[in-house]
Amino acid sequence: MKTSTAPSQASRDPNRLLSIREAAEFLGISDRLLWTLADNREVPSLRIGRRRLFRRAALIRWIAERENDEADE
Repeated sequence: MKTSTAPSQASRDPNRLLSIREAAEFLGISDRLLWTLADNREVPSLRIGRRRLFRRAALIRWIAERENDEADE
């Protein structure tokens, strides 16, 4: 059986909600740092019960905005 290393279609879906672990991996930061950023409302997230979730598209926009802010300095 052949396995693919390419991301699945679901993992590339911009509207997919990512767990804290998935979002931290996507951003290349630790889970703990992402929790801190989310608790301080520095990164877009939503809370459902005790779970913190992150929309992939919102994270991509957040990165772009931060890049633009740094370019303006």
